[in-house]
Amino acid sequence: MAEKELKGGYTTGACMAAGVKAALLYWRGEYMNQLTLIALDGTPLHIKVKGIKADGDDVTVEIVKESGDDPDITNGTSVFTTTRRLEKGAGLVFKAGYGIGMVTKPGLSVPPGEPSINPGPRKLVKSVVDELHDDGDLEVTVSIPAGVELAKKTLNPVLGVVGGLSIVGTTGVLRPMSEEGFKNSLLPQIDVAMATGYKSQIFVPGKIGENIAMKCGLPRQAIVQTSNFIGFMLKAAADRHVERVMLLGHIGKLAKVAGGTFYTHNRIGDGRLEVMAAYAAAEGLPAEGVRRILDATTTEDAMPVIEQAGLERVYDIIAARASMRSERYVFGAMKVGTVLSTLQGRILGMDDTARAIGKDLHWELDKLK
Repeated sequence: MAEKELKGGYTTGACMAAGVKAALLYWRGEYMNQLTLIALDGTPLHIKVKGIKADGDDVTVEIVKESGDDPDITNGTSVFTTTRRLEKGAGLVFKAGYGIGMVTKPGLSVPPGEPSINPGPRKLVKSVVDELHDDGDLEVTVSIPAGVELAKKTLNPVLGVVGGLSIVGTTGVLRPMSEEGFKNSLLPQIDVAMATGYKSQIFVPGKIGENIAMKCGLPRQAIVQTSNFIGFMLKAAADRHVERVMLLGHIGKLAKVAGGTFYTHNRIGDGRLEVMAAYAAAEGLPAEGVRRILDATTTEDAMPVIEQAGLERVYDIIAARASMRSERYVFGAMKVGTVLSTLQGRILGMDDTARAIGKDLHWELDKLK
C-alpha cells in the first residue's frame, strides 16, 4: 500500500507577506478573499484572507496559519499584519506587535533590539512589493495574539527572544517537519551560547540533564538541548569551534554514547544494558550479575546489581568512555566530558573533563543533595 503523501502548508512569514499583499491590493481597490503568494523557492501558495480592516492610514489583514500535516503549534492561529505607508525613501520597516518576540541576545539571524522577524519573511515581503511594483516605503507590524503563551512551548526563552513568537520560514513553504528540519531547529542554541561567550557548553538530551544543570547552578545560557541527536550536535559544536562540551543526562541515554551510538532514539540505537554489563564484567562482576543486568528491563533496574557488587566506579568508567567516543566522533576537535545521572537526578558518575568544565562554570554539586 502506498504511503500517504503528507500535506504541506505555509509559514508565519508567508502569512505576514500575504497580509502585506492583501493591503497593497486593497489600496488599489481590490478586496481579496484568497490570494496567491509566490514563495521564495517559486512555489505558489494559495492563502485565504479571513478579514481586512482599514483604520485611518492603517490596513490590518488577518490570515489564519495553515500547517497542513506538520505538527506546528501555530496551526490555526490568526496572524495579523498592519501595513502603513511611510514617507518616500523610508524603506521597509518591520515592527513587532503583540505576541511577537524581540531579540535580546546576539548569535541569531536578527541582531539584538530587532523584532524576531527572520530574514526569509522579510525577503518574502520585499518580493511582494517588487511583484506589485510598489515603492516599498512601508511600516509592517505583525501580531499573533496567542503568541505570548505559545512562545513558552518553544526554544525562544532559551534563545533570548522575549515577549512572544518569531516570524519564521526560509521560503514561506511549510513542509511536514522532517528529521533534518528538527535537528536544524536545535542549532541556534549553540550559536547563542557562543555569542554570549560560552566556549564551554552543557549538552542535555532532555529535561533530566537540564534540571540537574539548573539545580547545581550551571549558567542557563550555556545549556543546549540536543534531543536524541547527540552526534549531530557534537559535530555542529566542533564546526563552530566550541572548545569543550559537557554531556549531562540520564545513564540510559549516555551509556549508548559510550557504546558508539550517537543517535539515541530507542527504536534506532540501543545497547545501554550491554554497555553496563560489559564494563561491570571488566571490573569483576560475576557472570550471574552480568546476566541479571542483561535481563533487566531498564538501566534503573540494572543499577542495584552494580551497587550490590560494590562496583559504583563503573559509572565513572562509562562516563569516561562516552567522552572518549565523543571526542573520537569529532576527530579530536574539542574536549568532551560526561556526567551520568539517575531518573531522580542523582549523579552516578563523571570523568575528569566534566569535573573541570563544571568547576570552571562554577557548579555547586552540593545543591543536588
